[in-house]
Amino acid sequence: MTPVPSRIFREYDIRGEAESELTDENVLAIARAYGTYLRRAGILKAAVGGDVRLSTERIRAAAVEGLRSCGVDVVDLGTVTTPMLYWSFFRFNADGGVMITGSHNPKNMNGLKLGFKKATLYGEEIQKIRRMAQTGDFDFAAAHGTLEKADIADEYVAMLASKVRLPRPMKIVIDPANGTAALFAGKFFKALGCDVTALYDTPDGTFPNHHPDPQKKENMRDLARKVVEVGAEAGFGFDGDADRIGVVDNEGEIIGGDILMALFWREILPKHPGATAIIEVKCSKALEEEVRRLGGRPYYYKAGHSLIKAEMKRVGAPFAGEYSGHMFFADEYYGYDDSFYAAARLLRLVAAGNETLAQMRASIPAYYHTEEMRIDCPDERKFDVMKQITAQALKDHDAVTVDGVRILYDGGWGLIRASNTQPVLAVRCEGTTPEKRDAIAADIRARILRAGLPDFQWKM
Repeated sequence: MTPVPSRIFREYDIRGEAESELTDENVLAIARAYGTYLRRAGILKAAVGGDVRLSTERIRAAAVEGLRSCGVDVVDLGTVTTPMLYWSFFRFNADGGVMITGSHNPKNMNGLKLGFKKATLYGEEIQKIRRMAQTGDFDFAAAHGTLEKADIADEYVAMLASKVRLPRPMKIVIDPANGTAALFAGKFFKALGCDVTALYDTPDGTFPNHHPDPQKKENMRDLARKVVEVGAEAGFGFDGDADRIGVVDNEGEIIGGDILMALFWREILPKHPGATAIIEVKCSKALEEEVRRLGGRPYYYKAGHSLIKAEMKRVGAPFAGEYSGHMFFADEYYGYDDSFYAAARLLRLVAAGNETLAQMRASIPAYYHTEEMRIDCPDERKFDVMKQITAQALKDHDAVTVDGVRILYDGGWGLIRASNTQPVLAVRCEGTTPEKRDAIAADIRARILRAGLPDFQWKM
C-alpha cells in the first residue's frame, strides 16, 4: 500500500489532484482516520456533502464508506454548497462533517474540508489526521455506522430568507460560474424578493465559461457588463463551493473584499460598540482606518477561513472577513462564511439607505494597489524562503509578521506570504498614491528576485 501523500495535507484542509492523489484508497484512509478521530472525541455523527466537480461523487462515496466503517453515523447531503454543509451541523446536531470540494482550484483538483464541533479542523489537527491515515491508526467498528440521505435545499433557503428581510425589492445579477451555487442561488434570491438575472447558472464541473474564482477580475467581466446592461443595483459572483463572494456595484465596478468589509462594519459596529475587528493581512489600510473611525479595535491576523473563524470565537468578534471574499457573520448568523448570506446583508444595507452601492463604495478611501500575484515556489521551499525574506525585511523596515511579512513603508505597505493552499508565495502592495504604490511594488519585486524566485510583472 502506497502511503497517502503528505503534500495534500494543507494548513486548513486537504487538497490534491483528484485522480492521482485523491484515489479511492487514499480517501478511504483519510476518512477512516477522521472517523477514528471523531469517535475518540465522542462524536458519533457526521454530515457529508460535495460540490459539482466531476470527481466529487466518487470521492464522496469513499468518504462515506470510510466514516461508516469506523462506526460513525453519516448524513449524506448529496450535492451542496460548503455553507449548506456548515448549516447541517446545526440542523442535524452533527459535530463532524466532510465537504468534498476543490473550491477555486483547477478542475482536475479536489479536496476535503473536515468539520469538528461546528468548526473546521486546521493546523496540527490536520497533521494528526495525516499521521493516522499514513500509519493505519484506525478503530474499526463491529457494525457500520448508519446512513441517512437528506435533501436540505428548501430548508436552507427558507432559513436564509428568514434571517434577512429586504426593505424593498432589488434588481440584481448573479453569476454562479457553473459551480455549486448554480443549484441554489436563483431560488434564494427570488425568495428574498429580488428581480434576478442569472449568468452561467447550469452546474457543470468542467466550468466551460470561466473559472469559479470571483477574486480574479477576468472572471467578473461578464457579470460587470450584464449589471450595467440590465441596470441592476448589484452583481454577485460565487466561487465553486459558494463560501466566497465577489461583488460588482451598479456602475459595473468590482468592490474588493476589504472595502466590502468596511461597508459591513458600518452596520455592525454601532450594534457592537468597541468590538474587536480582525483584519486579514492582505487587506487595505482603508479597512483599518474605517474600523478605527467607527470606534472598533482592529488588529492584523492570518489568512485562512479556519484560522479566522477560530480567532473570531477566541476574541468574541461579531464579524470578520478575508480579502478573497470569505465573510464571517456572527452578528445575526452562525459565524461561518456563507456567500448567499453575505450578499443578502449587503442588499439590505443598500436597500435601507439613500445611496447606490457605487456611492457607498466611493465613500471609502480608494488607495492604489496591485492585484495579488502568485509566485511559484515549491511547498518544500516556500517557508524557508519566507524566513529569509522576513529576516531581511525586519532589518530595514517595520513590519507585521503574523502571516508572512507585511512590510510598512512611508505611504503604503507590501505583503509577501506563503500560500497555505498552493505551492506559491502571494504578494500584494498598496500606496496612498500611484507613485508610492509603484515604488513599493518595485522594492517587493526586488526582494522576490533576491530570494531566487521567478521574475514576474505586476498587474495593477
